[in-house]
Amino acid sequence: MRGPNEIDFWRGFALLTIFVDHVPGLIYENYTMRHFGISDAAELFVFLAGWSMRLLMGNRKEPLTLPSIIMRLETRALTIFFAQLIITQMALALTAAGAIWLENPLFLEWNNASAAFEAPIETQVGIVILSHQMGFFDILPLYVVLIAGAPLCVISDRIWKWLPLILSVTLYAAILTTGVNLPTWPVEGRWYFNPFAWQLVFVLGYVLADPKGPMAPLRRHKTALRWLGLAGVVAGVIIGVADYSPDPLAVPDPKLFFMFDKTFVTPARICHLLALVALFNGAFYYAEDWMRPLSRFLSMLGRNSLHVFCIGSLFALASQFGRFVLGGSILVDTMVLLMGILTMAVTAWVVEWRVRSRAS
Repeated sequence: MRGPNEIDFWRGFALLTIFVDHVPGLIYENYTMRHFGISDAAELFVFLAGWSMRLLMGNRKEPLTLPSIIMRLETRALTIFFAQLIITQMALALTAAGAIWLENPLFLEWNNASAAFEAPIETQVGIVILSHQMGFFDILPLYVVLIAGAPLCVISDRIWKWLPLILSVTLYAAILTTGVNLPTWPVEGRWYFNPFAWQLVFVLGYVLADPKGPMAPLRRHKTALRWLGLAGVVAGVIIGVADYSPDPLAVPDPKLFFMFDKTFVTPARICHLLALVALFNGAFYYAEDWMRPLSRFLSMLGRNSLHVFCIGSLFALASQFGRFVLGGSILVDTMVLLMGILTMAVTAWVVEWRVRSRAS
């Protein structure tokens, strides 16, 4: 069992933030990072995935062979795929149970669930091929695509260190220019997280984590980067508090280059994410010194991110129904927050207990 580290710490922070954001209307939702900036926990989570993949490939005496890399990444993508299938079916069952218990068929329309009850045959196929995604359960399909395609990033990196970034930026620019995205089915629409655009966030994490990569010279200018990061974070706070968003009719074409669009993770969102990384890089070590219980707790969540995310997402859905019945109040919202934290903590502890039991 690995000890607390910076990646798991921030991954745990992102998991808590995602849980709060997945309960719309929660009082504490007004204090998450998306209200004080342009990017949010989703960008941080994907960036950390790329960073951790770089460390997985590099922290070894001998580099992994390409067959080993491909096998590791594809089996991980398969694991995430099965996790998506399971939590989607559980979310649909929870939605149906809420509609039955509360005798309110309108619950069946929440979070894009209605297709599963109106066209169950087509929707079951859509769930398996990832073309049908419930609201708040749509980030794991992005992960499946990113991890399944990650060997291309590793292979291009071994050919030339600059190649992954060049290919990624080229694809990203083409997608923003054309607006291409994967379609959803049987409900007509598009993926909420466009994997062709979000791959840049993943690749940036991978490239920036490489101590010998093209971005390595930046490490010699940490102080300057922190000041730039501070300026970017302050600008993000001003934009977030003012709730400003560019007018699509007022920006030139291609418009996606100038918007704050989350589906295409537009440049402003990526710049804000990089500002956060530059400013808060290394903050984990201060947390270890001054707030060790908190840093250990968040690291435990981050170590078990897939299990914690799945259970946290299901509890967030149950909390949506609970808030509908009980009404929103500071007491109800505080109970939702505390029980959500407890649920995720117990999930992480049980997973680690099983690992320790097998080891002993």
